[in-house]
Amino acid sequence: MRHANVALFVPNNGCPHACSFCSQKSITGQAVQPVPEDVISAAETALADLGQKAKSSEIAFFGGSFTAVERNYMVSLLQAAAPYVKSGRFAGIRISTRPDAIDPEILSILKKYGVTTIELGAQSMDDRVLTLNERGHTSNQVRSAAALIRTYGFSLGLQMMTGLYGDTADGAGKTAQAIAACNPDCVRIYPTIVLKGTKLGKLFQEEKYNPPDLEETVDLCAGLLDFFERRHIPVIRLGLHASPELERDRLAGPWHPAFRELCESRRMMNKMTRALAANRVPKGPIALWVNPKSVSVAAGQKKANLKALLSLGYSAVLKQDAALGRTDFQICDTEGKRFAAEIAGTSGI
Repeated sequence: MRHANVALFVPNNGCPHACSFCSQKSITGQAVQPVPEDVISAAETALADLGQKAKSSEIAFFGGSFTAVERNYMVSLLQAAAPYVKSGRFAGIRISTRPDAIDPEILSILKKYGVTTIELGAQSMDDRVLTLNERGHTSNQVRSAAALIRTYGFSLGLQMMTGLYGDTADGAGKTAQAIAACNPDCVRIYPTIVLKGTKLGKLFQEEKYNPPDLEETVDLCAGLLDFFERRHIPVIRLGLHASPELERDRLAGPWHPAFRELCESRRMMNKMTRALAANRVPKGPIALWVNPKSVSVAAGQKKANLKALLSLGYSAVLKQDAALGRTDFQICDTEGKRFAAEIAGTSGI
């Protein structure tokens, strides 16, 4: 599920809270508030660039708490975007907001102007973690807002974070389970990055908080990715977008420009090792059949998966089979015997 959305950022406008991790300028790469003319300009540019693909894309307002901004300002942005949806030039409007900034009146306004998808920043479903990170809402507010969004016929997206102050890998797994129970149409997963000028940055500098490292975060998020996709919930984003501001302001945290690929490779490696063990595949040369588009994921960055398999006693050669799914594989020994792939295994969450 890949989106070529027209993204406009409304950074930190209207949000009543300063979360421990929040530095919207670093995350979005800008602090200027868009005006209706900016919406029109971005939409027209996208129409010229995307052509017919624009009909399946959305105009997206991200970066802040969209439904918490000043009401007339919010409506002015929606009024600028709505004609593009009404005429069929774009598929809809996507917005991102807080769970406690959703109510029937707001949803009626969003429906009127052609909003199709609402993403909620849940971040955690543990009230203790939410309080520690000064989110200003509860897990029950996430559940209530999600249910209300569903009732009004919007597509629902939920966002979660890993490595938050006071959280654990087990806690992230429980958050994933609670988010899946809300039946979202898509999910975004963001590992916590410590940025300058944030409360979390101060805690880090005072040695009161240390974020998980890249290795353990990749392992956790590989499991989360597997968990959601086994439940047919697409993970449409895994890791923060790269930006010069993020590079400049990052103090610590599991940052990598190809974070999703690392997680997809780790998930593939975990599945392969489970399959090797379950089938009691004899050590030695093996062939791994994968979809042609999954060769780099199966090999791992800098052939990390192939090296890991070799350390386990398996000299693996990658072969391509377009009939296989993007996350599937087949193991074959030197005599051509094929072993059952570990399709029904679990991520451990």
